[in-house]
Amino acid sequence: MTEGNPAGVGLRERKKRATRAALVAAAVRLAAEHGAENVTVDAISEAAGVSARTFFNYFDSRDDVFVMIGADASARVRHAVLAAPAEMSPLEALRDAMAAELAEIEQQQDLWRLHSEVLRRSPHLLARSLGAHMADELALAEALAERIGTGSPLFSEDRAGPGSPDDEHRRRALGLYPRLLAAVGIAAVRVAVEHWCVRQDELAFVDVFRETFEHLAAGLPAPSPAGPTGPAGR
Repeated sequence: MTEGNPAGVGLRERKKRATRAALVAAAVRLAAEHGAENVTVDAISEAAGVSARTFFNYFDSRDDVFVMIGADASARVRHAVLAAPAEMSPLEALRDAMAAELAEIEQQQDLWRLHSEVLRRSPHLLARSLGAHMADELALAEALAERIGTGSPLFSEDRAGPGSPDDEHRRRALGLYPRLLAAVGIAAVRVAVEHWCVRQDELAFVDVFRETFEHLAAGLPAPSPAGPTGPAGR
């Protein structure tokens, strides 16, 4: 949900990210208080301090503000994966790309929690959100495939949404490795966030994130046996 580290980003782009983030935050907070079905585009726009016309410059529909909140961040992750130095492994490139987008997560934790609650209370939004996540994972796998040199003419940024007729062809064009790495990377972020959320008084998110990817890079060997203070690991 964070808009990522703005360092090196132009003023216009920073303003766009700030407006998008304000719309998301307003929508989530209103939905948490009143229920998503009772929140209008006008109310979201007013709370964010912009016009309804501006809202539709960022989202195609009211529901998209709850479902497509990470679309820009996902695109930046894909671009960063492709732009990472050649000497980096695919896992390292993915780790660093995701870390850049998660740089502000400790300041966004309350909003993440509220967004999860909104989705749980709105089955149709949850279903759409899952579809969007599947589309993001497929697009990320395609970027990873391109990075390791197994790309396909089917891989492009101009793609239809989840469930489109070409999804099956796109999946057939992918090898197992990029699909697995994309899925594992996304799952690792989810687990790191959940692990940190219940241990905020003990650990910094950046440390949890780093340790999560260290486990992946090491091939997930079994940790040391539990000691007298509790189970192995944190």
